[in-house]
Amino acid sequence: MAASLKEMTSDFVKLEKFDGGNFIRWQKKMKFLLTTLKVAYVLNMARPEEKDDETVAETRDRQKWDNDDYICLGHILNGMSDSLFDIYQSSPSAKDLWDKLETRYMREDATSKKFLVSHFNNYKMVDHKSVMEQLYEIERILNNYKQHNMNMDETIIVSSIIDKLPPSWKNFKRTMKHKKEDISLEQLGNHLRLEEEYRKQEGIKNHVTQ
Repeated sequence: MAASLKEMTSDFVKLEKFDGGNFIRWQKKMKFLLTTLKVAYVLNMARPEEKDDETVAETRDRQKWDNDDYICLGHILNGMSDSLFDIYQSSPSAKDLWDKLETRYMREDATSKKFLVSHFNNYKMVDHKSVMEQLYEIERILNNYKQHNMNMDETIIVSSIIDKLPPSWKNFKRTMKHKKEDISLEQLGNHLRLEEEYRKQEGIKNHVTQ
């Protein structure tokens, strides 16, 4: 067990350090590591109070909490960039540090969400660039939605992407809009791929016959 934990910890060390961006994604990965190490409980459980007449078991519980809090705090700090480490290294406990990070960066992530919504809504495809390449760009934006736990109905996504098609795809857009059955994002991608291949072939044929 010790070896496997060591290996898993080693794998997490290889991950990118938190530098202030994509907080929610980093937080989930860090929480997974802390849970694996069985120290995540200190983020939710208060330190056992010292008593004059405490039992040996109670003393051990408090000492265990102190040790686990130290490990938890160390791993969170180790998962941060040097500049952020310098700012937060004096945090008295893992929970104190965790709460500070959530307070600051959850708010910044909320701003990021507004940016992502605006980016998706304002994205318009152009004629001088491959439609499939532009679809991949849109999908990357949508992947960021998932990282921020933002959900959008697939039917709305498909309809929005069809609306974003470039001017030269007007007839194709009209055809897709008049389909009675809903199609998935994957199916839309297949339609766009086939249409773009057809257009390339037709372009080659027209060029040869001229």
